Amino acid sequence: LVNLLAIQVAMEARESDGHEEVASKGETTACAVGCPADTEMAGRAAVCQGCPGRELCSRLVGQADPDQPAIDIRMKACRRKVVVVSGKGGVGKSSIAANLAIALAMKGLKVGVCDLDICGPSMPTILSVCDQQVINTQYGWTPLKSPHCGIKVMSIGSLLDDGSSAVVWRGPRKTEIIKRFLKDTFWGRLDYLIFDTPPGTSDEHLAVVGALKSARLDGAVVVGSPQLLALDTVRKEMTFCRKMGVKVLGLVENMSGFACPCCEEVTALFDSGGVQRLSEESNIPLLGTIPIDTRLCSCEEEGTNLLSTHPDSSAAVALKSLADNLEAVLD
Repeated sequence: LVNLLAIQVAMEARESDGHEEVASKGETTACAVGCPADTEMAGRAAVCQGCPGRELCSRLVGQADPDQPAIDIRMKACRRKVVVVSGKGGVGKSSIAANLAIALAMKGLKVGVCDLDICGPSMPTILSVCDQQVINTQYGWTPLKSPHCGIKVMSIGSLLDDGSSAVVWRGPRKTEIIKRFLKDTFWGRLDYLIFDTPPGTSDEHLAVVGALKSARLDGAVVVGSPQLLALDTVRKEMTFCRKMGVKVLGLVENMSGFACPCCEEVTALFDSGGVQRLSEESNIPLLGTIPIDTRLCSCEEEGTNLLSTHPDSSAAVALKSLADNLEAVLD
């Protein structure tokens, strides 16, 4: 069995001197945009001052990543690789990622979900794999198998002995575990590998984009909600994607009204149409508008899924349409 303690020990063994450089009070860490990690200035540029990964970058500058060939082999067996991102938390990004995966799997496609939210993993609960354990075999880590259409799942939440344990890691260790998810997990051949990322534009995003550079990341689905404040962060996420060379496949407006569980009528709770206007301004497709459905949360907590138990509900129909629109954009 694979456990978090063994992974942490292995990571510590790979650090040459067992120390990480810690930013002192008042210093700032390197921002996502402008990070020179892939250049000869890695660890030496002014933006690197105070970054906890500076020492690691300095040691690796000019060297090929020894893990990259293994990552490329695993990832090139996955036909489509899509990251689901959001500029802020609380917009339902993980639920969108999980239900998008279920909708694709219900079309007969082979789908996997890689949970990159290291500090707040939720995929084990949403995809009902909490009672399963990751097993290390001669072929690599065996991903967990969701009862929802057989979706393959890998998450740090499944490596914790206690679900209430906190993962307190700086950037370099987050990067290392994400690379292990890519190179050590026996994903096999998949039609879609969906990456659920944490909110914002931080280490996890940089790690997966960098690792998939040669394996070709198809793009990002950006999730937002109708409120003006949420739209501002969606714009920032789109800017991040553009500067990192990641194609924005489309936008999703979650919480787009409230779906009555009795009559399915959708009532606007916030100013609606904000993501639609942003889509038109930026000339990026609007992949879907998903209403709030109280049954969605109930299904996830009970180990079922909305698309199977309430296939004709407004939210389920919208999620199926989201999957159809994503396929159309990619094809």
